Amino acid sequence: MRIDIVSKEFPPEIYGGAGVHVAELSRVLAARVDLRVRVFGADRDQNYHGATVSTYGNLPQLEGANAAMQTLGVDLQIVPDIAGADLVHSHTWYANMAGHLASLLHGIPHVLSAHSLEPLRPWKAEQLGGGYALSSWVEKTAYEAAAAIIAVSDGMRQDILRSYPEVAPGKVKVIHNGIDVSAWQRDEADDVVRALGIDPDRPCVVWVGRVTRQKGVPYLLKAAASLPPEVQLVLCAGAADTPELGAEVNALIAGLEEQRDGVVVIERMLPRHELIQVLSHATVFACPSIYEPLGIVNLEAMACGAAVVASATGGIPEVVTHGETGLLVPLEQVADGTGTPLDPDKFVSDFAAALVEVVSDPARARAMGEKGRQRARDHFSWESIVEQTLDVYRCVLPG
Repeated sequence: MRIDIVSKEFPPEIYGGAGVHVAELSRVLAARVDLRVRVFGADRDQNYHGATVSTYGNLPQLEGANAAMQTLGVDLQIVPDIAGADLVHSHTWYANMAGHLASLLHGIPHVLSAHSLEPLRPWKAEQLGGGYALSSWVEKTAYEAAAAIIAVSDGMRQDILRSYPEVAPGKVKVIHNGIDVSAWQRDEADDVVRALGIDPDRPCVVWVGRVTRQKGVPYLLKAAASLPPEVQLVLCAGAADTPELGAEVNALIAGLEEQRDGVVVIERMLPRHELIQVLSHATVFACPSIYEPLGIVNLEAMACGAAVVASATGGIPEVVTHGETGLLVPLEQVADGTGTPLDPDKFVSDFAAALVEVVSDPARARAMGEKGRQRARDHFSWESIVEQTLDVYRCVLPG
């Protein structure tokens, strides 16, 4: 069986959960099928754990065009090369049109994995302008025509059926994201954290992510004002989606730094070995997201033995067990697709209270972390995920 996977993100160019998913899925799947991975961006190693990797850059004719148009230019280059595949599997709207057109052109099933949904990320209009309307059209077209859709959580499945009522419920399957616990091992050393300006002898709350509306970092920064004075706040932050959001977050950080010490801002995405040590020294990992289909970052924190305090939205409650591996903070949201809390002040207050509860009891936090690692190992292995994915493939292949 030949499977062609299409993805914007792939090692070493990974900036989100979708890229982690594709990398791990490909690593294990390559031993089971003839796997060809077609990815955006710079040249990479052409062999990845047995998978053949091909790369595609932006068309020079579209230089300076809207980013969504450049994405479609890459998709069009990929489509002819999928000839000969038995099935195409795309990840995120960036790759969905390549999968959709390849399905039509080559007469093969198109399976797509839903890592996020454009209707539930309306703030992307700030980023893409009219390109957001284009990305939304691409996603809707691909979802309605796909042979099968893999949702990374039951919460995501419900979002898909609500956002795209023309999609038949029977073709939306739930397969959780996963974690390789052999690669995410707790690291008790402190050389990395000290070099990053983190004091390993003080309790700390850690947040990791891109500065985007869905990650809810402004709510965390407001909640952090209530943390005990000895607690550090560590922010491992990627670039902001927009200058306006970056300015808002920087202003909140500056205000917090005026009130307390121990605010550590790391303005880059850390390589895995450094991130593992940071997570291993976290008393609490914070996830204040207002939109999170599953949240691989929570699994990474759990695998490193960190307790998690997270908003109870999307697929997060399917990962974090309230009272056992961490605490879930209730989040009532405006029904306009933005994810905005109905009562932002209450959400901030509740999130602060949960952080203080866990960070003030290191023994309880450590016990939660140990249960979190066990849960990550027992319920989110990539070998299980690959087997479930192959079952989806078999269901849509002819014969």
